[in-house]
Amino acid sequence: MRYIKIYLTCVRVAFSQAAAYRTDFILGNIITLLSNILFPLVTVVIYANGAEFPEWSMWEVLLIQSVFSMSTGMSAMLTQGILWTTMDHIREGSFEVVLLKPLSPLFYLTAVNFSTGSLGLFTGGLVLTIVSASNTGADAGGIPVFLLLFISGTAVLCGLDLVMAAITFKWVGNSRIPEIFDSIAEFGKYPLGIFPKPLRIFAAFVIPVAVVGFFPASALLGRLEWYMLVAVIPCALFLAFGIWLYDRMIKRYEGVGG
Repeated sequence: MRYIKIYLTCVRVAFSQAAAYRTDFILGNIITLLSNILFPLVTVVIYANGAEFPEWSMWEVLLIQSVFSMSTGMSAMLTQGILWTTMDHIREGSFEVVLLKPLSPLFYLTAVNFSTGSLGLFTGGLVLTIVSASNTGADAGGIPVFLLLFISGTAVLCGLDLVMAAITFKWVGNSRIPEIFDSIAEFGKYPLGIFPKPLRIFAAFVIPVAVVGFFPASALLGRLEWYMLVAVIPCALFLAFGIWLYDRMIKRYEGVGG
């Protein structure tokens, strides 16, 4: 309960800061939303010119990409700030400030780095998800499974953030790290069937980015397959691996004079 109260307090502080600088908050969220709306627009252009993804309508593909945007926005609010804060502390030699806090270092960084900057992306993704689902005849009975897979997909993205943050303990100051993992996450924006079988297995069970967009959308569309539910397990394991790796790298941290 103590940790929950601390986390909720940090969330309130984040929203209070956003309210104090409303223009910056609004413009920042609009810019983030616009910068992530490119892929849905590309999909619209593809279908408008007569091309298509086999066996998938335009609205069904847009549903995949809108769910992906929702998960991206949610994970960015929860864990994305950990990467940049860790990188800054390691580069400046000030990570001891985090270690001296009377809290778990990872929990502390998660709480104080809650970000409202991606709220617009999450909201935009939610609106587009509703619009896309209404144009595909999505089954409301699939919502419980959709929520399970959505949470699992968000867990994968949070795990990626933690893995990237852990890498910065050794790969200090490399701001290009997110680009590597973002390229992997891109596979979750498209129907899994368009990729070769080895890549489908990789995206479903190794680094399960297919759960970020494709699997939850499939649940809403009534296209759920048994292996999609099995993919929940590697999602949980991947998040657990991110937490374990970050904690292990903290233990190996030697400080400025080490």
